[in-house]
Order: sequence, then structure tokens, then C-alpha cells
Amino acid sequence: MNGASYDLSGKRVWVAGHNGMVGAALVRRLAQERCEILTAPRGEIDLRNQKMVSDWVGVNRPQAIFLAAAKVGGILANDTRPAEFLYDNLMIEANIIQAAQVNGVEKLLFLGSSCIYPKFAPQPITEEALLTGPLEPTNEWYAIAKIAGIKLCQAYRRQYGSDFISAMPTNLYGPGDNFDLQSSHVIPALMRKAHEAKLGGAAAMTIWGSGTPRREFLHVEDCADALVFLMKTYSGGSHINVGSGTDVTIEELARLVMRVVGFGGGLAKDVSKPDGTPRKLMDNSRLAELGWKPGIALESGLAGTYEWFLRNRA
Repeated sequence: MNGASYDLSGKRVWVAGHNGMVGAALVRRLAQERCEILTAPRGEIDLRNQKMVSDWVGVNRPQAIFLAAAKVGGILANDTRPAEFLYDNLMIEANIIQAAQVNGVEKLLFLGSSCIYPKFAPQPITEEALLTGPLEPTNEWYAIAKIAGIKLCQAYRRQYGSDFISAMPTNLYGPGDNFDLQSSHVIPALMRKAHEAKLGGAAAMTIWGSGTPRREFLHVEDCADALVFLMKTYSGGSHINVGSGTDVTIEELARLVMRVVGFGGGLAKDVSKPDGTPRKLMDNSRLAELGWKPGIALESGLAGTYEWFLRNRA
């Protein structure tokens, strides 16, 4: 059923998780689609509460759902709060997917993460690598919750014929990112470190680990565009990778961030800290074959992200 077309025009579309980086980008992107965008403010509904979710969907009657709501964080947050990452994410996705099926939602897109794949998956990682080996231990709790979400969509498709699909983005960055050093991902953490090193006149900034792991990054606006594209053009049981198709080492990334921020000092490495997975590049050929490709280059995307950070850091 790849290539099945779904028209968003005139539809009531719920972006679950609209306050998050991806959700906010989806809201911006959907403004071009002539649809009615629904959002559920955090104060109004706890997505971990089954009755609240069921009641909200029953009253608001979305026809399409982008399930972008999740508890997210970097290595440190995942490693120190595993119960929250597993429980909260399981509840959020299960409640929304079940409510969608019960209320006859026409289409749902579940948003996962590239951390679902085995730590030592062959590179670039194809969709078929799922469940072929052990996960990266530092974020396995989050990964297991996301794998459960993919399987829920597949199960509801198989048992009820629900048009529920899943997309797995690579590492995302951009406006709305989390710049808290205790819980942030690598790009905002590096950007904040470089910014503070620049302000403090530091001789060098320090990165975690050896700097040799390779990572792929996709701008969140590109991700939102790909998700809307998949909602409109894809219907199938397999999850689809959403990536840029290129990767850089953490050291290369750090030097790029330093250049964008304007920090002219040196780069130090704290090798007592974990590296995580040695390489993580997604095979995005399925998405390319469907007809989508990214449009924002890494350096210009980083520059725009730093401008956003400067405007919003207070």
C-alpha cells in the first residue's frame, strides 16, 4: 500500500506533543496544508491517563493524528531515570493508539527514534535491523518503549485494519531544542558549552568521550516535512527511517558548532565519559524511493539553531 494517498485538506489533525521540538515544527508545517490543527494543552490533559486521553479524543474527534508526544532526553537523563522513560512513553503511546482505534481515527503516524536499533547494527541501518541484536544500554528503556509503539501500530493494522504508520527519525536538532546540559542531546549540549566557553573566555571546551563516534543529524523542519509527506503518501506495516543520509564524527560536529558559535578556543576530550554507539547512520533509501529528500545542510541548520538559542536563552 505504499503510495496510498491521504488528503489532509479540511481534516481535523491532532498534533500530540505540540509543545515539543518536533510537535512545534509539525504545527508550523501543517499550517501549509489547509487543515484544522488540534492541540491538547498539557494543563488540560495528562497523556499518561487512559480515561483523559479517551475522553479528549472522543470529544475532539481528530481524523488524523501525529503522535509526537514523548518523554525525551540524552544519555544522562535516560541512564538516571529509566522507569520514567519506559513507563511514561508506554502509557502515552498506548493510550493514544487505543483511543484512535476506538474513535475511528482515519490515519495515525507514530514517531519513534533511531535508538530502536541494535547497538552494533550494520551501517547504514535498514528498517530490517529492528530486533536483530542488543540495544545500546544507556537508552534501552526509551528504545523499548518506542519499539512497543511500532509493534502496537502493526498489531492494530493487522487486527483492526487501522491505517497506523510509524516513522523513525535520526538525531534531530533545530528551533525549540532543549539546551539544559543535564538532559539535552548532543547538538544543543555542544552549542551551550561553546557559547558559555566563548562568554567566559575559556581556553578550551570539553566534549564527552573520544570524539570518534559517528552520528547523523536532521533539521527538525526537514523532519516535519518528511512526516507530513509520509502521512499523505505512505500506508504500510513497516516503519520508515527518516534521515539525512550523511554522518559526521562528534569531534567534527563539535568543531562545526564552535565555528558557528564563534568560539576560537581549543577542544578537550573527557574520555572517562561514555561514547555510546560507535556509529549510527540510517539507511533512508525507502523514504527517498517514495520521493522525499532533506533540504537543510548541517552548517546552515546549526547557524539558524544558534540564532534561535540566542533569542530564546532567557
